[in-house]
Amino acid sequence: MTGRTGAALGAGVTAAQSASALRRFMEGRRDEMIDLLRRLTLAESPSDRPDTHPRVQSILARELAKAGCHVRRVPGGRYGDHLLARPRDLVQGGPTQLLIGHYDTVWPVGTVEAMPFREKDGRVTGPGVYDMKGGLVLIIFALRALRDLGIEPPVTPLVFMNSDEEIGSPSSTPHIERLARTADRALVLEPAQGPTGNIKTARKGVGHFRVRIRGVAAHAGVEREKGASAVLELAHVVQRLHALNDPERGITVNVGVISGGHRSNVVASESVANVDLRAYHETEALEIREAVLALQPVTPGVRISLEDWEFRQALERTPRNRALWEATRRTGSLLGLNLEETAVGGGSDGNTTSLYTATIDGLGPRGGGSHAEYEHVVADSLPERGALLALLLLLPPIQAG
Repeated sequence: MTGRTGAALGAGVTAAQSASALRRFMEGRRDEMIDLLRRLTLAESPSDRPDTHPRVQSILARELAKAGCHVRRVPGGRYGDHLLARPRDLVQGGPTQLLIGHYDTVWPVGTVEAMPFREKDGRVTGPGVYDMKGGLVLIIFALRALRDLGIEPPVTPLVFMNSDEEIGSPSSTPHIERLARTADRALVLEPAQGPTGNIKTARKGVGHFRVRIRGVAAHAGVEREKGASAVLELAHVVQRLHALNDPERGITVNVGVISGGHRSNVVASESVANVDLRAYHETEALEIREAVLALQPVTPGVRISLEDWEFRQALERTPRNRALWEATRRTGSLLGLNLEETAVGGGSDGNTTSLYTATIDGLGPRGGGSHAEYEHVVADSLPERGALLALLLLLPPIQAG
């Protein structure tokens, strides 16, 4: 991106005038934004089908290039490639800001036939429009606005779009960590919270673990007494795990998948529970871990073990995150937006960036229905949020202030 230097359209132009110009730019491209969202949505890209990803990657790479970026693919192995974009005229050594979005969705291929892309009554519907292909549209149009209006942001934007966020970002996390370590701030384009468009300034940490129970096999009809049922013990363990929920502290423990046994006429020698954990603080997650480790069998002859413990730390309201939130709130007021903040239970790549740099999340469009059949975006929020993102890109360094 080339053009005038600084967070304004030229000498003597006020921040309010810049905001007005960016708002007009976005409003004049509302239909283009919806068309890009349509093309991204029709290029279905579920997390577990990386073979489908090249189509959406090509659309994104082409649009980022048109916005003045050099784009390269970052290998993601069996999870599919990621995209990293940076201005063609990047000045090495200067401060950077990281824009993050994911193009994978939870929807299987073919969903768009039963849940078609449609704009009606001010809403845009379709699989992945809200979570989070709408946010990708905002990134591209914010960069286009700065290029077309001749504005050079004081902090260089880097864009990272990953293919595996919906399954925990297993291959992209190391790349996100590397970029966040040297960035002044991270702007996460996950959808805004609900129709009011609240900004996400706190997210729970997300954990996963497995409880495995080993029993003793025996013939269920002939020598039942010689067996020790891992399935019977699992029935007790599931109830004890759910008893660890603490709504007042925001701790949730959910047994989502269970399995056990091999045949109905054999006392089950093994069973497994896969568990999801959410907590605002790592100390709370460790309390749950200790409670699981302390579980004692009710069924004689069985053993309980904890496996594959993982916990992605929470996005917390740290001092540097608070500084970025206050700057975001003030920036929104230039557009006539009364932005409010909220805390949510789901995790995102913002949980990762917050460990290394100032992070703000939920900058995507307003709407609702993440992972639901009524997923939608409020159409007019695309230019609104596009202007907000473009203005945020013009902020001076946050952490140096």
